[in-house]
This record gives sequence, C-alpha cells and structure tokens, in this order.
Amino acid sequence: MALKSHGRKSITASLKPRSLMDDSERLAGVWMAQVITLLPQAFPGLLGESLTGKALRDGLWQLDTVNLRDHGLTKHRNVDDTPAGGGAGMVLRADVMGAAIEEARARAPFPRPIYYLSPRGPRFDQQMARTWARGPGVTLICGRFEGLDERVLEHYGIREVSLGDFVMTGGEPAAMAMLDATVRLLPGVLGNAASTEEESFADGMLEHPQYTKPADWQGREIPPTLMSGNHGEIARWRQEMSERLTRARRPDLWAARREALLDDDIRAVHDAASLAAFLDGEAPELAVILRNRPDLALPTDPWRAIALLMRLARD
Repeated sequence: MALKSHGRKSITASLKPRSLMDDSERLAGVWMAQVITLLPQAFPGLLGESLTGKALRDGLWQLDTVNLRDHGLTKHRNVDDTPAGGGAGMVLRADVMGAAIEEARARAPFPRPIYYLSPRGPRFDQQMARTWARGPGVTLICGRFEGLDERVLEHYGIREVSLGDFVMTGGEPAAMAMLDATVRLLPGVLGNAASTEEESFADGMLEHPQYTKPADWQGREIPPTLMSGNHGEIARWRQEMSERLTRARRPDLWAARREALLDDDIRAVHDAASLAAFLDGEAPELAVILRNRPDLALPTDPWRAIALLMRLARD
C-alpha cells in the first residue's frame, strides 16, 4: 500500500530500509538530512526503524547520503593522504571532500547548514537538536582517519559538533544519534507532542522518575502521590524530583538553570525597592544593608549595584 507523503510523491513501505532512500527526486518542503560518508550503506540503519523510520516512510523527513568514495582519486578511489608536516594516520583530502560537498549542495532543494562531526566541536545537546529541527535540515560530514583538511572547513564556513568527549572510529554512529534526537522533534513524528515538553533537558533539567503498572513490584511501590489523582500535587512532586535529580547528577545543568532564572529576575529590577525584593531571596544580608542605607547612590545597572553592596558588606 502506498503511503502519501507531504511532498510531491508517495513512498512505498518496504522491508528493506534503504529503499526509503533510493529515489532521486526530492520531496518539496520536507526537512532533509544529508550525510556525507564513506559508509552510505550504514544508512538509514536504526533511523529506518520505529518512529523515525515510520516518519521517513510517511514523508515527514528525508534522508540523503553522499558517497565520499565516488569522488576519490585514481583507480583506487583514494580519499585521503598523509598529513602535511608528517605524523601518524591519514587526512581526508580537501579536493575530494569539496567535490562531495558540491554534490550535496546540488542535490538539496534549499541551502542548509553544514556540520563536521569532530571531537573539537561543541557538544551536541537538546537545544541544538531543537535548533536543527526548526530549520530546513542539516548536512553532516562524517569524519574518518585523522581528520579533514582544515581548508575545507574554512572555505565553506563549516561548523564542528561533537557527540561527547571521546573518540570514535568514524562519525556515522554520532550522525545517527544526532539525527534521531532531531527528527523526533519534527511536527507529527511523535504521537504526543507533550512528550517532548516533559522529557529530560526540555526545560534545562533532567526528567523526573517514571513508573507504571504493577503498583507493587518486588516490594517496591509506586510513590503514593502519583496514585492520588491530585494533578496539582503530582505536578509539584515531578518538579521537585526533577530539581533534586538535576542538582545531584548534573550540577552543570543546575548552575546554568539558576543563572538563567537569576537573569530573568534581575531584569525586573528597576529601583532600590525592586532590588531589595530580589535580594531578599538571593542574598538577604545585602537586602538589609540596602534598606539601612536609603541615601546610598546606586548604579543603574543591577549587577553593579549588587557589587557595591558586596563591597559594603566586606568593609
């Protein structure tokens, strides 16, 4: 049975996931991921299964691979060479990668950002996945060997991105992980859009613990609050547990969230009274100093005013 896509054509479901990528015609207005790789046969892989695979069959997104080997040199299709200045390993050639990028550009209906998967890049996170999902798509370059000739990155303005602080044999597994995290955020991919709003990192914190039937397992019961039917209490419990887990397991996320909340609160400060109200919750001792010095000339910038109060507290 042919499933109607959101583009100009239909895609037929198949037991062979790669058949989802065989058609050369591009779907109009559909989020598109391109992957430049030496292993095109690895795709779609897990991306062709479960919800991402169904979305691919339904035309909610499109996956296109560019085989770097097709642009290799000599009869052996060489794509790499020894590093300038000497050293171990091999480096992907600029002329070979440049040709592959030009092919990817020619095959894409709209311009899209290009990312090189590299341990030098910033770590991929949920915010980056949301940014990618809001755009027209991405082109990912899967690294191999010792890396890619730097001139390619400079010439095309390519950004680098990393899956984490570890080294892999190639960028293909990282590309699949990043695309999975992004595609699930596209409209229509998940049955319940609220799922993406309540999960880990959606609001900068880890998700609260989850439970389901049976109510009692191995002597461990579901927390009574979740069984109470009181939606207000349940929401408060989940928020409290989310905060507790984030503080304990990801202090970096907790610190970033606190800083963001402080920034929001400080923007509401416009005079001595509102500054004192802000300090009541964050630094009560400074609020006391401020109220005891009504004649104090405060800088208009709230952070500078706080710095002045801190100096007075030390004196």
